Amino acid sequence: MSNSDVAKCPQHRLPEYAFIGRSNVGKSSLINMLTNHKNLAKTSGKPGKTQLINHFIINNQWYLVDLPGYGYARVSKTAKKKFQKFITNYFEKRQELISAFVLVDIRHEPQPIDLEFMEYLGINQIPFSIIFTKADKLKPKVIERNVDHYCQELLKTWEETPNYFITSSSKAIGRDEVLDFISNTNAEIEALR
Repeated sequence: MSNSDVAKCPQHRLPEYAFIGRSNVGKSSLINMLTNHKNLAKTSGKPGKTQLINHFIINNQWYLVDLPGYGYARVSKTAKKKFQKFITNYFEKRQELISAFVLVDIRHEPQPIDLEFMEYLGINQIPFSIIFTKADKLKPKVIERNVDHYCQELLKTWEETPNYFITSSSKAIGRDEVLDFISNTNAEIEALR
């Protein structure tokens, strides 16, 4: 199901996990890797491809929610404002949301827009994990150094480092870890019912 109105999101009471990040961070590739579908989420060389809230039901147990990227996108300012509004509406009003996954390209320095978005989630008490993407593009030592640097940057404003995963869509790195996290979280929710 795809739409831009939170009120029209699926009515099922299934847990939802939302994937979001800057445009071109590898979100569609990651979603395709996690679900083992080549074309579930449309990949594109052009940033700003996802422009709706996209719900994918997984094994009739939970929803994977693909949200538009924030930051650079070749769309008009009015369209961009509209995205931002329905993204914040989704995060602030959607009770089924269990956790967000904020995607960050592991090759880059911490970007202000990502840090601001995480801060927004923190202020609004929305649980989230970081997913570092494109790990196949770096050597293990560089990955370690970049993640450590990122964590140090976060600790300037956070009491503790958020949960994080290191992934590569082309090599399926991190797939099991992310899916296990979702599965274990769902089991915990189920146990509380």
